[in-house]
Amino acid sequence: MTVPGTDGTVAGTDGTASAPEAAVVGADGLARTPWAYGDPLLLEYYDTEWGLPVIDEAGVFERLSLEGFQAGLSWLTILRKRERFREVFAGFDPDAVAAYDEDDIARLLEDPGIIRHRGKIEACIGNARATIALRAEGGLSEFIWSFRPEETPRPLTVAEVPTTAPESVALSKALKKRGFRFVGPTTMYALMEAIGMVDTHLAGSHRRGASGVWPD
Repeated sequence: MTVPGTDGTVAGTDGTASAPEAAVVGADGLARTPWAYGDPLLLEYYDTEWGLPVIDEAGVFERLSLEGFQAGLSWLTILRKRERFREVFAGFDPDAVAAYDEDDIARLLEDPGIIRHRGKIEACIGNARATIALRAEGGLSEFIWSFRPEETPRPLTVAEVPTTAPESVALSKALKKRGFRFVGPTTMYALMEAIGMVDTHLAGSHRRGASGVWPD
């Protein structure tokens, strides 16, 4: 048995040395994965959204898009710009985004409230069109969730959290085959974590098992 410590370590009940970067107990007495701290936006996101099941098309498309925009950047940067992203991408309605043209791209490239990266903006628009095409196969959500693994990781420390998996590699290849971009294996694993397909909350975190998909 182990007990999470407030210094980010896990102390054994026998008093032995601890493992680094385990669940951290916050000022409110609740243990969380270390990345949840450092900014109120991260804490709120971790406590109320991250890892909970998302199955509606717009919701999955939004997370897919934001994970793509996040590539090479911090997630906190995305959270700070998320509301503006929602405004300029029509609430991530695939039908609306799919209709964007060069004028829309030019407009978005001038908007400081989002990530002004032409490739990522064009990918988001193209992915909206690919999402519409996927409706013939059951839809984006059903397609992505079909790659849910049979088991989820159960990490004790941050070092044990995977950054990719065979399922995320397969999902990446399948989406690219259908015209999606900025959907590499690491990005897709982050998506799988975000929408509850896997549970990488650290052991001891008060959010472990919160999705109901992977009860512990």
